[in-house]
Amino acid sequence: MAEPPVPASQGPEGSSGATAAELDRLIHERIRLGIVSALAVHAEMSFNDLKGVLATTDGNLSVHARKLEEAGYISCTKSFEGRVPRTAFALTATGRAALERYLEHMEAIIKATREARA
Repeated sequence: MAEPPVPASQGPEGSSGATAAELDRLIHERIRLGIVSALAVHAEMSFNDLKGVLATTDGNLSVHARKLEEAGYISCTKSFEGRVPRTAFALTATGRAALERYLEHMEAIIKATREARA
C-alpha cells in the first residue's frame, strides 16, 4: 500500500513531497514512540515505571531504550537506592527535537489525507 504524499506547502519544515515512508523510523516503532512520548511529559522515569506504562517486558524495553540511547534521543542514569539498583531515563534535547519533527510530520500526513478524502 503506497503512503499518502504530503503536499509541499503542508510538509514539515517545508519539505517537498514528504511521505509516511520518510518518518523517523527510530521513533516510529510503537515501544520507542511510547518511551519518548512518556519522557516528553515526565522529566525522568525509572525503568520499572516505563515498563508499567508501556506494558512491555524487561528485555523488550531494554532493547528499545538502548537504540534510543545510542541515537542520543534519551539518556540513561544508573544508580543505587540503598542496595537496590535503579535505572532512570530522560529525554535529551536531541530526542525532544526529533519527537517534535516526528509529530509535525505525522500532523502533515493526517491533514493531507483528510483533505484528499474531502
